[in-house]
Amino acid sequence: MSIDPHNLLHTLFTRAVAAAHPQQVLAEHLPVDRSGRVIVIGAGKAAAAMAQVVEAQWQGEISGLVVTRYAHGANCRTIEVVEAAHPVPDAAGLAVAQRMLALVSNLSENDRVICLLSGGGSSLLALPGAGIDLHDKQTVNKALLRSGATIGEINCVRKHLSAIKGGRLAQACWPASLYTYAISDVPGDEATVIASGPTVADSSTSAQALAILARYAIEISPQVRAWLQDPRSETVKPGDPCLARSHFQLIATPQQALAAAAASALAAGLPSLILGDLEGESREVAKVHAGIARQIVRHGQPIKPPCVILSGGETTVTLRGNGRGGPNTEFLLSLTDSLKGLPGVYALAADTDGIDGSEDNAGALMTPSSYARAAELGLSTSAELDNNNGYGYFAALDDLLISGPTRTNVNDLRILLILETPEKNP
Repeated sequence: MSIDPHNLLHTLFTRAVAAAHPQQVLAEHLPVDRSGRVIVIGAGKAAAAMAQVVEAQWQGEISGLVVTRYAHGANCRTIEVVEAAHPVPDAAGLAVAQRMLALVSNLSENDRVICLLSGGGSSLLALPGAGIDLHDKQTVNKALLRSGATIGEINCVRKHLSAIKGGRLAQACWPASLYTYAISDVPGDEATVIASGPTVADSSTSAQALAILARYAIEISPQVRAWLQDPRSETVKPGDPCLARSHFQLIATPQQALAAAAASALAAGLPSLILGDLEGESREVAKVHAGIARQIVRHGQPIKPPCVILSGGETTVTLRGNGRGGPNTEFLLSLTDSLKGLPGVYALAADTDGIDGSEDNAGALMTPSSYARAAELGLSTSAELDNNNGYGYFAALDDLLISGPTRTNVNDLRILLILETPEKNP
């Protein structure tokens, strides 16, 4: 079997992203009756692309406002697209959140609202609770991102510091009919975690948010502490009457992307093993993948080579150094350090939104020659890992994957290609 590893890895990534793109998945889920007036709101890295689909499908009067990350916009005719900062919120996100709440306030039972959510929506809709300013939210958010906290923990805190998340946007829409369509970027596809659940009930509490901040030793201002101890900081809970006319629908999930990559691999004659959505420290998740790769190469277990190993989910990075990189290059750097050039093993790790952390790359590629080529350049994998410098490491090898914004987001995709016989690689 003749395989071009680089081409195959790129193809699997492209097919996975395409399977979760709004153009492929949204239209079939929209209401059957697409006549009459509708207001469209939304937030996330896919929000602008989702708005384009609604505009193309809707037959009646349509207007609205969505917010997406800088450089993730798209041309819409009647739905306004605003760009704001991610992953740390900025003033543009604050202003658009205020406008969005005003847009859906004072609606009637005869009104319809469509809400389009995807990953990134939490930081893009930045409206602090009473007594907190944007600087407070930015400070807490930066600290959480550096702490190694999971996305669920981060969003628990975000929800309780917000005046729009945790069901509060649905509360503002009441009594209009509200239809939420979401692209999941979180393990478990929990509606309350996607974009911090602005249109769904939330069972977490402000006390839990305080406990998370304490767990990661994150210092907070007296204003933040006072707000989290105030009953008004509680989110909308299950059974609240304001949710009676609210409908939620997942339209794309990480599993769809994994399944598409697996199908593409099978079409190339390669069976796949899907590990599912994973969480944890990027470098530790990489060690598990390395162990599986070694077992396959040496013993043909749990699947015989040639084969593909797939995983998704969202890993985290606890910052220890001053290097550049996101969770995907951190994963690959740790994988390279663990495998040390094990013959026949190639890997791609990238974020399906096209942005690894806050860098300009989606991720990177590792080959069996990466370890040796880096050593020839004087780069130590362990030293670069200590400095969280995955970006710099793979940039030096010219192995960064730069796709640009994909305008969808089902989180990270990790692909290991394991060939049956060792090859001499360039």
